[in-house]
Amino acid sequence: MSILVVGMSHRSAPIDVLERASLDTEAAVKLSHRALETDAVTEAAVISTCNRVEVYVDAERFHGAVEDVTRLLGEHAGLDREQLARTAYVHYDDSAVAHLFAVAAGLDSMILGESQILGQVRGALHSGQAEGTVGSALNAVFQQALRIGKRGHAETGIDRLAPSTVTAGLDAAGDVVDDPSARFLVAGAGTMASLTVRTLVERGVEPRRIVVANRTFQRAHELVAAFGVGAVRWESLDLELAAADVLVSCTGAAGVVFDADRLRRAGFGTPGRALVAVDLALPRDVAGDVADLDGVRLVDLAVLAGRSENAELADDVAQVRRIVDEEVRSFLAAKSASQVKPTVVALRGMATEIVEAETDRLISRLHGLDERQVAEVRNGLRRVAEKLIHAPTVRVQQLLEAPGGLTYADALSDLFALDPAAVDAVTQVGRDTP
Repeated sequence: MSILVVGMSHRSAPIDVLERASLDTEAAVKLSHRALETDAVTEAAVISTCNRVEVYVDAERFHGAVEDVTRLLGEHAGLDREQLARTAYVHYDDSAVAHLFAVAAGLDSMILGESQILGQVRGALHSGQAEGTVGSALNAVFQQALRIGKRGHAETGIDRLAPSTVTAGLDAAGDVVDDPSARFLVAGAGTMASLTVRTLVERGVEPRRIVVANRTFQRAHELVAAFGVGAVRWESLDLELAAADVLVSCTGAAGVVFDADRLRRAGFGTPGRALVAVDLALPRDVAGDVADLDGVRLVDLAVLAGRSENAELADDVAQVRRIVDEEVRSFLAAKSASQVKPTVVALRGMATEIVEAETDRLISRLHGLDERQVAEVRNGLRRVAEKLIHAPTVRVQQLLEAPGGLTYADALSDLFALDPAAVDAVTQVGRDTP
């Protein structure tokens, strides 16, 4: 079996397509289960963020799995085959492993090097474990991806320069964020909203100038307890909007929350009233028409995608890429070793059976041998068998990291006519034994 990923991200699809494909937690779980219901998939996990949707599966058959997972993703996003062909990508086996490792390290993010993706990869793994859609194959590759992400941030300076999506959004908002009189309205109370409040407070914004509004008031009140900010019920949203200088929206709503008409009713679009609307949601919370209002500036994911390049990060990014490349080689070598070992064990088992059978046949025809002589015959035949299989088993170990190494293992099975059931039996023992 092999790892397969079918997905789309800000690199392959425009924001409006990502918006249609975005998944909340419940939808991601449902998609994982639907993938498991297909014939070619044995494990599934979904990563869904503000700039990517990816379905990872352990596939028994490449073509069947690609067809099924692509169909499911298209059905969810309402995309036909032609649209998917333009916006989706497929990585398989070694390429899928390398892609996940790069994603976890922040090398494929809209904001290069951002660390939020690490939590999102961890969330996808934990969700799959809780739902029973993740087994040993995906668990191994996701756990390794998380270790690589942590290593990249620990061993390089990428954290020093690479902002999160929230930090990048606030940076793009401009000087108003540092204005000591500016008022902030945060719409939403989930992970992104919590990070927004934390970032604002760490940047020196007084908590009394920050108000959180959420449909579930208790969630907003939790941020009050944690940071000392204000909280209002959703019904008071328009009142707080009218008093805000900066709106940060990340509600997770299914449709637009703020449009030009709503902002006009709050007093914007008139002389002397200015607002920076930072939309960190996908699907988007803020309609594009708000940017047509005088004094209103919109910062959304499309804007952030155009600001993601950072020349100062070049050395750190190169160092993280080296870490990822090193870890990919190490992971694939270990994977190859685990797949080759059953073949080698089965070969030695076959040789032992032949030696024992031939020894018994020979001894039955040689009458009068004492115990010492019988032992010498047995040991002699065993040494011959060991010498005959020594070279091929050593060679297969040498080829583990080379291209085609697994093909060599398959050749061993074919050339020595190994019983496939014997190889599978060894594999099952290795899989089930701690």
